[in-house]
Amino acid sequence: MSHATLEVADIVRAAGDSFWEEYGSHLAWPHRKVLDAIVRCRTAALGGHRDQCVRCGHQAISYNSCRNRHCPKCQGNARAKWLQARSRELLPVPYFHVVFTLPHELSALVLGNKRVFYDLLYSASAEAMLEMARDPRHLGADIGFLGVLHTWGQTIEHHPHVHYIVPAGGLSADRSRWIQGSSKFFLPVEALSSTFRGKFTEALHHLYRCGKLQFHGSLREIASPAAFSSFIDQLFVHDWVVYAKPPFGGPDQVLNYLARYTHRVAISNYRLVDLRDGDVSFRWRDYNDGGLEKTMTISAHEFLRRFLLHVLPGGLVRIRHFGLFANRRRGVTLALCRSLLGIAASSDPPTNPELRCPMCSSTMLIVERLSSAQLYFRPTAQPPPAWRSFVNTP
Repeated sequence: MSHATLEVADIVRAAGDSFWEEYGSHLAWPHRKVLDAIVRCRTAALGGHRDQCVRCGHQAISYNSCRNRHCPKCQGNARAKWLQARSRELLPVPYFHVVFTLPHELSALVLGNKRVFYDLLYSASAEAMLEMARDPRHLGADIGFLGVLHTWGQTIEHHPHVHYIVPAGGLSADRSRWIQGSSKFFLPVEALSSTFRGKFTEALHHLYRCGKLQFHGSLREIASPAAFSSFIDQLFVHDWVVYAKPPFGGPDQVLNYLARYTHRVAISNYRLVDLRDGDVSFRWRDYNDGGLEKTMTISAHEFLRRFLLHVLPGGLVRIRHFGLFANRRRGVTLALCRSLLGIAASSDPPTNPELRCPMCSSTMLIVERLSSAQLYFRPTAQPPPAWRSFVNTP
C-alpha cells in the first residue's frame, strides 16, 4: 500500500491551534496529549536512530514513533506483534464474528461516563454469551473468546460497539471433552440481544443507585430517580443490535480478519482525501446504501472534534479475553482444548518484525541512537512540528 499523502497530523498542524482556542475549555489534558503525540509522531521531535543494512551497508535515519494508541501511524507494528501471538492460540475449528452495539439513545451518557460504560458493554455482552452457551438448549459448553472495542462509525461519530471472535465449540462442564458447535450457527441473536439488554440495564440501575454515574449539562434532566428510571424504560422500546456474521473458513481467515479490527483508530490516514480551505474530505462506506463508498466533507474543527470523541480513558483495555481464554487461565485451557482436539501446541518462537533495506530487502539494524537535538541540528533537519505544543520542543 502506498504512503498516504494526507495525514491526521497535517490536519492538527493546520487547524489544531484554532480548534483548541474554540473547544479547549471543553476538553481535557488527555485530548491535548493525543494531538501532541500525533503531530510529533515520526518526526525529529521524538528522536530517532540510524539504521544500516547488514548486506549492502545502506544507511537511513528513522524517526521514533509516539506509540500513542490513538495515533494512525503507530498501530502497524503493535498489530503485527499481537497477531503473531494470537496465531499460536487459534484452534482448528470454525470461528464466528459477533458484534454487540449500544443504542444511540445512550451516546451522551456514555460520553460522560466512558470508563464505566465501556467496561459495562464488555461485561454485559460477555456474560450474555457465556450464559447462553452453557445452556444445554444451545451449545451446552463453556466457551472462550476475545473482544475488541470500537467507539466509532464510518463517519467518525460516536458509535460504541464490541467485536467478538468466538470458536464454534467449547468444553463440557467436566472438562473431559470438546463439544463441537454448528459450523453455520452460533447462538440465536434475538435471544442474545434480549439477554444482553437485560444484563446491561440491570447493571446500569445498580451503578446509578451506587452514585457511580455522572450527569453533566443536559444530562442533569435525567439525574433524578424518576427521570432516570423513565430513561431506562425507553431503552426497551427497540431491540438492541446484536449481529453474528457467517463463520470463517479456518484459522488463517480468522487471523486475516482480526488484522482488520485490532489496533484500529477512529480513522486511518488512507481514508483522508483532501484538506482545503479549512475543510476535510474523507472516504466512508454507507452501509444503508449497500456499502457504497462515498466522500464526506466537514470542517477541520468538526473533524478534530469527532476524532477526539474516541480518546479512551487512561488504562482502559481495548482488547480483552473471556471465558476459557481469560488471561489468568488461557495457557492451561488452550492446552486442554488442543489435547482434546488432538493437535499439538505451536512451537514457533515469537519473532519481532524486522526493518527491511529498501535497496536489497535485507535486514536493517540500528547502529546509532539519535536525540531530537542531534536530528534538529543536522544540515537537512526538518523544522519542529508547526503548532503550539504543551510539550517543549528542542
